[in-house]
Amino acid sequence: MARMLMKGNEALALAAIKAGCTHYFGYPITPQNEITEYLAHNMPKTGGVFLQAESELAAINMVFGASAAGARAMTSSSSPGIALMQEGISGLAAAELPCVIVNVQRGGPGIGGIQPSQADYYQMTRGGGNGDYSILALAPATVQESAAMIRDAFELADKYRTPVFIVSDGMLGQMMEPVEYDDAPAPLPSDKPWAVVGHGGKRKPNTIKTLALDPLVLEEMNLVRQEKYARIVASEVRYEEYRLDGAEIVLCAYGSTARIVKNTIDLLEQDGIKAGLIRPQTLWPFPYAPFENLPERCKKILSVEMSCGQMVDDVRLAVNGRLPVDFFGRTGGIIPAPKEIGARVKQLLGRV
Repeated sequence: MARMLMKGNEALALAAIKAGCTHYFGYPITPQNEITEYLAHNMPKTGGVFLQAESELAAINMVFGASAAGARAMTSSSSPGIALMQEGISGLAAAELPCVIVNVQRGGPGIGGIQPSQADYYQMTRGGGNGDYSILALAPATVQESAAMIRDAFELADKYRTPVFIVSDGMLGQMMEPVEYDDAPAPLPSDKPWAVVGHGGKRKPNTIKTLALDPLVLEEMNLVRQEKYARIVASEVRYEEYRLDGAEIVLCAYGSTARIVKNTIDLLEQDGIKAGLIRPQTLWPFPYAPFENLPERCKKILSVEMSCGQMVDDVRLAVNGRLPVDFFGRTGGIIPAPKEIGARVKQLLGRV
């Protein structure tokens, strides 16, 4: 095991190389530029291809081409850059092409600012492109988890032939923490029989396309993909529970905000308030199950986000009217403080 102190973005980049990523295409945007910088220096050393595209639109279509040819391909960007990629992401989902897409979220809407945000939740879980598709979305909360999830993301992408999001943010991408890497070689698919890699006359040539002018053919394409999404929902939901036993209020948060919520829970305990946390590690599929087995003492649910309220919609769906669901958020790149989250908890419980 190699252990080192690394910035979150750089840890993601190194983890991608160790996971067998051989092709990276991207375009600079703050606060994810350390990913492109690290890969520009280090990917060619391992025989991989790094290419700075002329735009995010070009980058995502280069990923399409590399993935279609059977390569482990990746791109990364930040919120408005990911927005530009949405047509290409829809195309990747339609063509069933595996790849990893990292979003280091920043404040919006529009160009917004470069500070941390979680206001891309809808974009990460509902899709910004056209048509019926879903993208598996992994949300790390630490630098170590960021590195581990990149490896998982490539394996899941190949397993299901789908794009996979890593949903980070400006705080997680810029912070430095110790991270350990497993030096064992990443497991790589032995064969991708669907790839357009040439055939030497030994088989029928592969064709990857998404155009289907016959409505019945297009419907069948959609139903095949929906069956795959159902398998992902059944098998790949991930979440963490923290101090749920006996909690009188349960908070829900993901990513770097969940770290702050854990600190809030520790502070509340000093004031005699028992609180717990459900942290989604997959944003899609969302972990509905833990909300069906809440502590008997639980009176309320609070969704905490760096947004104006997006994940709270899924929390309300998960709770399904059994308990009141409230929301607390900061936006514009402002990071919520443990004391202000704690103050909202006390207000909800009538302990002001």
